[in-house]
Amino acid sequence: MEAMRLHRIIEKDGELLITDLPCKKGRHVEVIVQPELSTLPQPLRLTAKQLLESDIVGLWQDREDVADSAAFASQLRAI
Repeated sequence: MEAMRLHRIIEKDGELLITDLPCKKGRHVEVIVQPELSTLPQPLRLTAKQLLESDIVGLWQDREDVADSAAFASQLRAI
């Protein structure tokens, strides 16, 4: 039997209904479920200008407990 690609929308959490398959009772089949890449949320990408204009740059400038922001960021990444 040739592989088939079906596109469905999940109607109810945790359930997928597939009907009208060209398979007879007792036939063994393999089902692989994978989200369509085009429907996954895309990560936000900022240009350098947008990043500089955002509130991210200078976020820690007024924190008294962060003397060296680069060292602090390195410590956070190590956790």
